[in-house]
Amino acid sequence: MGKVTKKRKEALSKIDRTKLYSLQDASALVKQIASSKFDESVDLAIRLGVDPRKANQMVRGVVTLPHGTGKDVRVLALVTPDKEAEAQEAGADFVGLDEYLQKIKDGWTDVDVIITMPSVMGKLGPLGRVLGPRGLMPNPKTGTVTMDVAKAVREVKAGKIDFKVDKTGIIHAPIGKVSFDADKISGNANELLQTIIKLKPSSSKGIYIKSIALSSTMSPSISIDTKAV
Repeated sequence: MGKVTKKRKEALSKIDRTKLYSLQDASALVKQIASSKFDESVDLAIRLGVDPRKANQMVRGVVTLPHGTGKDVRVLALVTPDKEAEAQEAGADFVGLDEYLQKIKDGWTDVDVIITMPSVMGKLGPLGRVLGPRGLMPNPKTGTVTMDVAKAVREVKAGKIDFKVDKTGIIHAPIGKVSFDADKISGNANELLQTIIKLKPSSSKGIYIKSIALSSTMSPSISIDTKAV
C-alpha cells in the first residue's frame, strides 16, 4: 500500500466521510483541499443505475457549461477549402483537410476536438483505429459533424463537452478548474447533472442517479447528496 502524503492527509481531514454535501458546499470544499501548484481540473463522477451493455440504456450527450471548462481547447477543423475561412474566423486552431488526414495517419493527435463535415466523414473512416481510442472521432450526435462548422467551433471553445457512460455505469466529466469561484463550479456541475437527468432512458428502472462525487485532479473525492439535485 502506498504511503499517504502529508498533503493528502490534510485534505482527507477536511472531508466528513459520513456526510453527503450539497453541490455548493462541495464546490467550496474542493477549492480548499486542492494543494497542487498548478490549476487543477475539477471533475464530476456520476454513477448511474443503467446497464451500458444494453443499447436502450446507453446515456450519451453534450452540454455547454455556462462558465466554460477553463481549458484552452485545441480544435482541428477538417473541412473543404470553401469552409476554411469560416472555421478560422470561429477560432479553430488547425484548419485543413488532406494534409491533416495524413498527419493523423502518421500518428499526430495533438488536439482535443475534431470538427468536420458530413462529406468528409468517408475519409475519416480508415482513421478510426487512431481516433476512436482517443475519443477524437467526430460524431453527429455530439455536434462535431455538421455543415455549420463555425457554430460548432465556437460552442466547443465556449465550454461545450460531450459525455458518455462507461462500461461500469459511470460518467466522468471535467466541469472547471479549482481557480473558479465556487458558484461557477456548482453552476457547471448542476448544468451537467440536469442534462443527464433529462437523458434518463425509459428502460432504466429503479434509482437512476446512484451516487455523485466531486474531486480535483489530485484531491480525494467529495460525496454529493443525490437528493439535492
